[in-house]
Amino acid sequence: MSKVLVTGSAGFIGGYVVEELLSRGHEVVGLDNYSKYGPVARGYDDHPSYRFVEGDACDVTLLSQLLEDCDHFVAGAAMIGGISYFHTYAYDLLATNERIMASSCDAAIQAYRTGRLKKVTYLSSSMVFESTDRWPSVEGDERQIPPPLSSYGFQKLAVEYYARAAYQQYGLPYTIVRPFNCVGVGEERAKGETEILSGNVRLAMSHVVPDLVQKVLKDQDPLHVLGDGSQVRHYTYGADLACGIVTAMDHPAALNEDFNISTAESTTVSQLAEVIWRKIKGREVPLRLIHDEPFEHDVQLRVPDVTKAKKLLGFEATTSLDEMLEVVIPWIAQAVRDGRL
Repeated sequence: MSKVLVTGSAGFIGGYVVEELLSRGHEVVGLDNYSKYGPVARGYDDHPSYRFVEGDACDVTLLSQLLEDCDHFVAGAAMIGGISYFHTYAYDLLATNERIMASSCDAAIQAYRTGRLKKVTYLSSSMVFESTDRWPSVEGDERQIPPPLSSYGFQKLAVEYYARAAYQQYGLPYTIVRPFNCVGVGEERAKGETEILSGNVRLAMSHVVPDLVQKVLKDQDPLHVLGDGSQVRHYTYGADLACGIVTAMDHPAALNEDFNISTAESTTVSQLAEVIWRKIKGREVPLRLIHDEPFEHDVQLRVPDVTKAKKLLGFEATTSLDEMLEVVIPWIAQAVRDGRL
């Protein structure tokens, strides 16, 4: 099996990716600077095929050392957060993530030329389609539509340009993966999160699923949602995303290709609120909604075409929203009891 460097390994999606890699028999080196959540414990920390390095993904020398004997590089390190996070840190997200990307590519180019590195798998984002006027979003649309308006979306589009430019000039093979609306366990309140109230509850990560769950658990009634509730998302389970990412890393058909990694199921925010409310409160208590002013870059429709991943990789995200919530709600309930959310 391969040896894989994963940057951002202590992050939300990164944790799922490490777990998936280890389950497939890969040797994994994880790199993270704990800048978002602080030190976190994972169930695989003592796995014999896992080694964690605390360090900065902007450090080209460190990255080069770690990549010397790696076959694959999953470039996942980034400043990232929910909608309030990338409004609050518009400049820092752009500047920091550009530094991370340049350092990652510099080290990867060197490792490809002098070591055994085969490919880089880059984590992009569905936000590259932020300004689209066509749905569903098909791979390639990101170069046909207007560029994203948010600095976060613009920088994630830049990630894809880094990938293609490093291949064009240096022959560095790549795969680009675009996760859509990850849902799962393990996400904490970010250390730098600004306090934003939604009704009488402080938002956790400004990610709609954990925030709605914690508000219902804290008995908010009426329930506050951002916008009119008609926003469409494709909530994708973290384990499914990780399966798609690792499949794309491994699969020969993914070489120098890009993929939307997502469930095919569309859900509006109002529908999501209804499902969460019923699971926690039951059907006897009526759901009442208050619609708060949305953030500037609250995209109304984020709908992926997932045909390419299914056709070339044989990958489908199969976990339903109902199944995700059966896992996520108890985890968030415990986090609320522990005072972490």
